[in-house]
Amino acid sequence: MRLHPLTVVYRIGRRAVNLGWGVVVGFAGAASIPFVDRRLIVVALALALLVLVGYEVARYRRFTYALAGTTLELRSGVLSRREREIPIERVQNVDVSRTIGQRVLGLATVRVETAGGGDTEAVLECVSAAAAEDLQTELRRLKRAAAAANADGVTEGSNGVRAGGTAGSTGDVVGGAMDDASEVIFDLGHRRLLLASALSFDVRLLSVVFVAQPVVQPLLAPLVGDLAGVTTVVALLVALLTAVGLWLASAARTFARYYAFRLVRAGDDLRYERGLGRRYTGTIPLEKLQTLAVEETALERAFGYASLSVVTAGSVGSNTTGGSAAAVPLATRADVFSLARDLEPFADVAMERPPTRARERYAIRYALGVGGLLALTAAVDALFTPVPYAWAPALLLVLAPVAAHLQWRNVGVALTDDHAVVRRGFWTRRTRVLPHDRVQTAAVSATLFQRRRDLASVAIDTAGGDAVAPDYDAARAREIRDRVVERAWAAVGARRDADDSH
Repeated sequence: MRLHPLTVVYRIGRRAVNLGWGVVVGFAGAASIPFVDRRLIVVALALALLVLVGYEVARYRRFTYALAGTTLELRSGVLSRREREIPIERVQNVDVSRTIGQRVLGLATVRVETAGGGDTEAVLECVSAAAAEDLQTELRRLKRAAAAANADGVTEGSNGVRAGGTAGSTGDVVGGAMDDASEVIFDLGHRRLLLASALSFDVRLLSVVFVAQPVVQPLLAPLVGDLAGVTTVVALLVALLTAVGLWLASAARTFARYYAFRLVRAGDDLRYERGLGRRYTGTIPLEKLQTLAVEETALERAFGYASLSVVTAGSVGSNTTGGSAAAVPLATRADVFSLARDLEPFADVAMERPPTRARERYAIRYALGVGGLLALTAAVDALFTPVPYAWAPALLLVLAPVAAHLQWRNVGVALTDDHAVVRRGFWTRRTRVLPHDRVQTAAVSATLFQRRRDLASVAIDTAGGDAVAPDYDAARAREIRDRVVERAWAAVGARRDADDSH
């Protein structure tokens, strides 16, 4: 099979957009040289266009793909040929995206990810939208068939069965769709989309008001005159408008990213759809689930909202960063945890905080940061240009103990028989749930400053990344590590026994 014939038109048009301004500037510069004939420039441009068209036609004709039994075969290359065979059972995700241009032409891009791969294994840049959907469905079907054949009717280990069975038994939330029938389990909707856009702003960017105000004020002085009060007010207004502009930009980005977001249960996979300008569809394979991550920004936490991400092994395409796919961009905190427990049942546990001497360490760290900022403003004021209120950063010292307390109270760890739960972060608080049967390693580390206070951090690693519980008593950190390792071994043994019983 080949790509869609319009792939040549699409690629040439995209290159024209990307290179158009450079061509215009180059043409104008060459035409300004007295001894250069403009007709030669036009001929050169025409030849370059012909070469581009010829290359794209050859690229289209030399690219083929086919599903051959248990592999996806691809052949490509103009000057050098490349042949690849991707085993279906290694396919992790098939992600379909459509830019505005592709949607106009009825095209789509298919990206095939494999387990353990950090990059996209195969890209079919321009196939018809119908062919992309068919390929996505067929690869998912063949993958399930291959997994069933390898396990004699059981999905990958008992954990794959457990994830599917649990999500299917959730009733109202997930609904129990265990076959190819799809069921919408989350629809963002217009109201929640607008709310998610509004709450996406990082309130730390408000610091631009305090940073920009003393920088802008000297620039306005020649325009306003010697009215220091007026320049201060105008500079503050400029800084505030900058903060509003950043908030609007953040809201617009979130709106475009999660426009028409839907999460669908299809068999043992979650399927997502999202995007305004560029439309994405893809899958989150529950059998590859490594970690659940509940995130709450400071604004979301203030209004009782949160988001949910499913972290899987390897990379899961364009919807993600670091192997994390958004399962719920925004919902009430209770709903987010309810859906998280449907996907991976875990108990509601009390989090164990670090000792209070960790809070003292945070306060010293923030005080040193304020001291560095004060030294910087003092140096600029003394060596380069007067800085109004150069002493103002010293006022932040009052906030250092408050910031230290907020950071300390948002750090926590809890262990159950089946899961480790790690929480940290104030501006964006992340609660990560790690099944013990997915844990690969657990390690204790301590920096020089931690050792001075007999503190250490515990890092629990899975194929989807690690979660770090910082600044626990060193002896307690070792106990947490040992318990995680012990329960991980027990979980792996239980899974192996379940496999043998089948």
